[in-house]
Amino acid sequence: MPFRTVTVDGAAWRVQPTGYVTANTKDEFALIFARGTGAERETRVARYSPVGARWREQSFAALSDDDLRRLFAQSQPSATSPEAFYAR
Repeated sequence: MPFRTVTVDGAAWRVQPTGYVTANTKDEFALIFARGTGAERETRVARYSPVGARWREQSFAALSDDDLRRLFAQSQPSATSPEAFYAR
C-alpha cells in the first residue's frame, strides 16, 4: 500500500489506506495514521468517502495534506477501531 507523511501539530504521521472497505465496497475507505515505533507507537484510524476517484489508491492520492489533517482531527484511537484490530 502507498503511504504519505503529514505533519500535525509538529509531529510527523505516516498515513496509508488500511485495506478495509465497507460492505458496499468503494463507498468508504479507512486510513491509518501512525507515528513512533515499538511500544511507543501511536495509531489512529479515520474513515472517508471518496469524491471523484472511486479506487482506494486513486482517492488517497487525490487527498491534499489539508484533507489529511482534517481526517486526522476526526480520527479515533486504534483501541476503538476494528481496522487496527483494537490494538493499543
